[in-house]
Amino acid sequence: MNKPHDRQAAIDALAFQLEAGVDVALSEEPVDRFADAEAEAAPPPPPQPRIPPRPAPSTPVPAASLPAAEEAVVAAREAAKTAATLEELRAALERFEGCSLKFTAKQLVFADGNPKAKVMFVGEAPGAEEDREGLPFVGRAGKLLDRMLAAIGLDRSSVYIANIVPWRPPGNRTPTPQESQTCLPFIRRQIELANPDVLVCLGGPSTQTLLGVREGITKVRGRWFDFDTGTRTIKALATLHPAYLLRSPAAKRLAWRDFLALKKALSNT
Repeated sequence: MNKPHDRQAAIDALAFQLEAGVDVALSEEPVDRFADAEAEAAPPPPPQPRIPPRPAPSTPVPAASLPAAEEAVVAAREAAKTAATLEELRAALERFEGCSLKFTAKQLVFADGNPKAKVMFVGEAPGAEEDREGLPFVGRAGKLLDRMLAAIGLDRSSVYIANIVPWRPPGNRTPTPQESQTCLPFIRRQIELANPDVLVCLGGPSTQTLLGVREGITKVRGRWFDFDTGTRTIKALATLHPAYLLRSPAAKRLAWRDFLALKKALSNT
């Protein structure tokens, strides 16, 4: 049993510690309370990012999941090859919805002239006048083309005329490469079905799209190329577009040379 003076000594010691600021009782095992305080003050570790599962090995992309642009080209090829006549091809174009220009144009501009002619002219796209009338080359550029044809003894009854893109782009802008590629299967089939002896590409977009050249029209105009229609190989001539000649009258002399070369080629067929 503790003696009274031992008890009083303990009380006095405890009072001294309280006055000194001691407020934590010590246990028999040592405790690093500074470490605890640092742990409490430290921010929690950031959450670990979730690692997604490794994808399965790549598999062929089904046609239904192709990008819309590629789907449109595939659909155009399918629609074009099923047309056995020019009338069926026109109907296929009327039904085709893979080119957005269809929804901004007034109507389809398919062709004009004689589909049995020896020579076929292919331009770029319809303009405002063509969009209103539904025929290619009926505006100012078309009237100039008529005069150029007359100069070598031709008219619309002896030629066949179409465009790469059969719908007018808004504001008469140049068709985008995607629009041209989407419509390419149709114009190629149109050339195959018309089966001309000579193809004339009017302007850079037509020349580049049909003949696959990368040079500008001013560098390749007047040159002859081989063109595979799908059933045979014919001659193709690159020349300046009548709309360009309206803007650059001095270039008409170059186009005149090209039309004289065309006249000579037709006389030999």
